[in-house]
Amino acid sequence: MFKSIIAGIGMYVPENIVTNNHLTKYMDTSDEWIQERTGIKERRYAHRTNETTTTMAVEASKIAIERAGITAQDIDFIVFATLSPDYYFPGCGVLLQRAMKMKEIGALDVRNQCSGFVYALSVADQFIKTGMYKNILVVGAEKHSFGLDFSTRGRNVSVIFGDGAGAVVLQPTEDNNRGILSTHLHSDGESAEILAMYNPGTHANHWANKNYASFNDGEIADMFMSHAMIDNAQNFPYMDGPSVFKKAIVKFPEVILEALKKNNYTPENISMLIPHQANLRIAQFVQQKLGLKDEQVYNNIQYYGNTTAASVPIALCEAWEKGKIKQGDLVCLAAFGSGFTWASALLKW
Repeated sequence: MFKSIIAGIGMYVPENIVTNNHLTKYMDTSDEWIQERTGIKERRYAHRTNETTTTMAVEASKIAIERAGITAQDIDFIVFATLSPDYYFPGCGVLLQRAMKMKEIGALDVRNQCSGFVYALSVADQFIKTGMYKNILVVGAEKHSFGLDFSTRGRNVSVIFGDGAGAVVLQPTEDNNRGILSTHLHSDGESAEILAMYNPGTHANHWANKNYASFNDGEIADMFMSHAMIDNAQNFPYMDGPSVFKKAIVKFPEVILEALKKNNYTPENISMLIPHQANLRIAQFVQQKLGLKDEQVYNNIQYYGNTTAASVPIALCEAWEKGKIKQGDLVCLAAFGSGFTWASALLKW
């Protein structure tokens, strides 16, 4: 059976830098308030109309494909992770295939929010191991800025998120000293609503115990997006921050230790931990919990904010470009997010 290696990696972030001070024009906040709670100093916002989740993914993918020494025509499968697709449907996978003029290959979209890239990597790894595909493009990309509540009401969520994309090309290898060692995926939907975007959507309560055929036009309109929903900000993301934090600091270390134990390693063996860039305070807690040194953990949320599915590949790419990840290094990727879902991947670079 083959193993999967990351043969090429790329990232793209928009040129537009939005500092914490910029946000004070729209909401009651401050640079000190944001940094104290999240560690974020600035983030990137895509151009309102000329940049989309897919166009950013294209830019990251071009770099990954070039670094892998192949062309877009060599890609034989796409796994695209995002919570902010260009359209509700179709997914971004096919839009990426079209934009890069690839062959009529398969394209799979993954909707696991912050854990999306690690989930996508795990899916692609299975295809590589079985020999089904030889060049899989795995992408995490997000354009959050178009759907945030830029008011004091929404500041707890809106100050956190940024836009960007990261991509890797997975290829098979028979070298037992390299590649993905294992991936570990988990979920628990018990508290799904404490980090969610409720509307627009098709929540069952909208028509529970009702005869759809009996609705008049006004009632049908109110089912999907009423003025009350808009007035109550139900069309924006909702997050119970303290509850998410409490869950994350438990599951993050657990899933990292699970990967290490599976492969007979301990935390001190980690060359580089790339955590999902959710909150600098969470990453610092995990580092302390595992007894890791500063040089064993890479964080860049300070400059890009939380780019959810894009955050792991962006951080991984940046760490590699800076020479912090070298061949033979033991690298751990980990993420926790909405769902709740959490995941890890352990690999030898």
